[in-house]
Amino acid sequence: MEGRLPVTVTAAPAPWPWRARTLTLLALPPLLVGAAVLAVGTGAVGIAPGQVLSILLAPLGVPPLQTYEPQQAAVLWAIRLPRVVLGLLVGAGLGAAGAAMQGLFRNPLADPGLLGISSGASLAAAASVVLGFQAFGPYSLPLAAFTGALLATALISLLAQERGRVQVATMLLAGIAVNALCGAGTGLMTFLATDDQLRSLTFWNLGSLGGATWPTVLSALPPLAVGVLGLPLAARALNAFMLGETGAAHLGLPVQGVKWLIVSLVALGVGAGVAVAGTIGFVGLVVPHLLRLLTGPNHRTLLPASALLGATLLVLADLLSRTVVVPAELPLGIVTALLGAPFFLFLLRPGRQGAGL
Repeated sequence: MEGRLPVTVTAAPAPWPWRARTLTLLALPPLLVGAAVLAVGTGAVGIAPGQVLSILLAPLGVPPLQTYEPQQAAVLWAIRLPRVVLGLLVGAGLGAAGAAMQGLFRNPLADPGLLGISSGASLAAAASVVLGFQAFGPYSLPLAAFTGALLATALISLLAQERGRVQVATMLLAGIAVNALCGAGTGLMTFLATDDQLRSLTFWNLGSLGGATWPTVLSALPPLAVGVLGLPLAARALNAFMLGETGAAHLGLPVQGVKWLIVSLVALGVGAGVAVAGTIGFVGLVVPHLLRLLTGPNHRTLLPASALLGATLLVLADLLSRTVVVPAELPLGIVTALLGAPFFLFLLRPGRQGAGL
């Protein structure tokens, strides 16, 4: 059942060069903080790092480290900070989801986009926009996207069922078919949209954090937090899956239940991310690859590291998207594709496969 598609079988977690792993894990948190400070301070209204800290600490009664203008504080709290926080959440969700899917399917090409989860979320979100679904206020779009992601996941799993067991290879093929089906549905919604809806759908499909507000952040926070914090709890199970489903079962793992749990957590995080930021590719594909080279295949470190690096990369990509063609804004999905595709091709060069790809 596991030999119908070329599947990369990775060895069980082995000791990895501690220096590269330790340096990487130590570097990721300050890198994330630095990217966030740089992003909130860069734009039409410049805010120095000292001013950023002063503005953030002001509500706690801390004396300002550096003087700042009220306009800078207003821009940071109302525009920059919700956008950066949303980028951190979505990037962390995509990075962790990509690492989990690659570990679950033992395939370096497996990511939520390939399995149709992102497409299902996109179709449901597009339908909610075109049909005017607003029953749950600001939570309507995230709820619709999560429902779409979950329905796509359930359909893929049902198609992959064989005598009560989910076949991983069949699930990949079903994901490709569902991907195409949901893409056609999204195209139909685009055809039916009004001019205003069409403009919104087009920019939303290309990916953007431009609509970030605090209500948007709060609507996406619960599902993204559950996904990002829940997936590392499945690290031991994902390590067991590296031995194959039979090996994992021999270790006492309830294989079918764990599969459903991991896929549901991925659907939760990806659905919420697609709802608030549109379709953003390559983060969930490239980030786990890069970190696997630096930290090894152990999911206990790979999953949290992927969340940290995914968040950092998405914040920096968003910073590029809103600064390279001022006063216009380049769609975020285009930036991640332009950065991620060449890097992924670099990783696929002959001789790199032995490093865990």
